[in-house]
Amino acid sequence: MLKNNFKSMRQKSIITGIILLCATLSIVAQKNMIDEVIWVVGDEAILRSDVERERLFMQQNNSRFDGDPYCVIPERIAINKLFLSQAKIDSIYADEMQVIRQVDAWVNELIGHAGSREKVEEWYNKKLTQLKEEQKIMVREQQIVNEMQKKIVGDIKLRPSDVTKYFNQISKDSLPMIPTMVEVSILMIEPLIPIEDIDAIKERLRDFTEQILSGSTTFTIMAIRYSEDKGTAGNGGELGMMSKMQLAPEFATAAFSLNDPNRVSNVIQTEYGFHIIQLIEKRGDRINVRHILLRPRVSEQALDNAMVRLDSLWMDIDAGKLTFEEATYFSSDKDTRNNEGLMLNQNMESRNYGTSKFEMQDLPLGMGVVVENLKVGEISKPFVMKNNAQNDVVVLVKLKERIDVHQANIRDDFQELKSYVENIKREELLKEWIASKQKSIFIQIKDNWCNCDFNYPGWIKE
Repeated sequence: MLKNNFKSMRQKSIITGIILLCATLSIVAQKNMIDEVIWVVGDEAILRSDVERERLFMQQNNSRFDGDPYCVIPERIAINKLFLSQAKIDSIYADEMQVIRQVDAWVNELIGHAGSREKVEEWYNKKLTQLKEEQKIMVREQQIVNEMQKKIVGDIKLRPSDVTKYFNQISKDSLPMIPTMVEVSILMIEPLIPIEDIDAIKERLRDFTEQILSGSTTFTIMAIRYSEDKGTAGNGGELGMMSKMQLAPEFATAAFSLNDPNRVSNVIQTEYGFHIIQLIEKRGDRINVRHILLRPRVSEQALDNAMVRLDSLWMDIDAGKLTFEEATYFSSDKDTRNNEGLMLNQNMESRNYGTSKFEMQDLPLGMGVVVENLKVGEISKPFVMKNNAQNDVVVLVKLKERIDVHQANIRDDFQELKSYVENIKREELLKEWIASKQKSIFIQIKDNWCNCDFNYPGWIKE
């Protein structure tokens, strides 16, 4: 009886899928003769335009195609559809605040590379608001996929003997290469902004407040026109629901003290610049606000003065009058000042996140080139780079340790090997799950999209 019920459900799923395929093809054909449904996975359609969009996105980001993109990309999308389909059943959702933060960071990086919002829109031939919405969908889905994968895999626990056994069995030529790792200390001097420049910024923000409160304009319009937070300006300065921990401390204090959506905060200062804030909504320990950010401009003179100050410290260190570690007392970087300048890896995507170990690509932009040419114990000459708030600062760096690229060995790289073996176990479990899911879900691929050497042959059913 159970078998017959399952067969009936399967047939119903297939009929539903065929109807969906035909209906979607009909709608797309009427709307756009170029677009077409090329795959159906469960009740989800994959369009040719989905594949083209990802292919162009990968090209623009110089991503490498491991095979024919018209085979690789649809299969990758289809695999995600399998995870998303299961996530619906298991009620797994994305953290919308995390989605917003990631998209805002992506937008800021795009604008930083392009030089302006308008240049980004020219590159992609789309409005930034449209790009953000498309990116939100991608980030949201990827977050759900990641959470679903975690649930499928569970908590992999390996004993030291498991890692040693794997190491002894594998061909030495197959062992992973461990990339160059460094530990770096930093001494940072921020250029001094003249008080009159700061006063001018504050006065300008107060003028914005007066215009908003008088009703001659709105906070949203002023944020779009003038805010220097490129990630939120296009959305009228709106941040989305945030907790105190997600905001700079000074910003959080001011934001959570607001009670009237018709009022505007006093001017507040954070490491990012100067802000005014307007309340949108409070919900428990979360808040949604708009803000306008203005940054004081660092003049060439201020940058030169900072360089002179740091150059003087560098000469004192070089002459042996004080050590680098002692000199960090004068550093403007509060995150490293009390730790003798030692930097911690803040890249959440790095496997070394939260440690003092950095791969070269994890170092702040502009620092990697300098560190690459230092010997262990050597101190750089002063140079200019961007800090976390994207402001120009002058820094010295000291290379504390370097472990050059090498093939993994059990003595020096046990933790890296443990992670490597865990990843292999994780991939095996996910491959088994995907193969099993392929058997139980409706899959339809258009004829001219079937001629591929797929990683998972279960897409083509007998």
